[in-house]
Amino acid sequence: EFGSTKYFALCAFGGVLSCGITHTAVTPLDLVKCRLQVNREYYKSLGNGFKVTIQDAGVRGLCLGWAPTAIGYSAQGLCKFGFYEVFKNLYSNMLGEENTYLWRTSLYLAASASAEFFADIALSPMESCKVRMQTS
Repeated sequence: EFGSTKYFALCAFGGVLSCGITHTAVTPLDLVKCRLQVNREYYKSLGNGFKVTIQDAGVRGLCLGWAPTAIGYSAQGLCKFGFYEVFKNLYSNMLGEENTYLWRTSLYLAASASAEFFADIALSPMESCKVRMQTS
């Protein structure tokens, strides 16, 4: 049922799955991108970055940073998807049914911005850890 604890939990779980899995899957690309940004002389291009990383650390080296990525983006997805629905419900109750309909676009924007605020706080420590791992 919409607005129930179960509903919010399922939305949050959907965020964990969608953000955590997709961002973890592209960890090799993110690794090479980060290394290109900090050492342009050694990693000359995206393709060369993959080649050099595999030569230096093997194929497993492309997965460096997968754990903080999985943890951080799962937390971000939980907050982004879960809190969006929570804030949407909260703001809708504050406005009332008629004003919710009239101001729905602004309500969705405010709910989204509120959720993203907390989602970014949840992500930041793990993203920082990942970038240090990948660029050191």
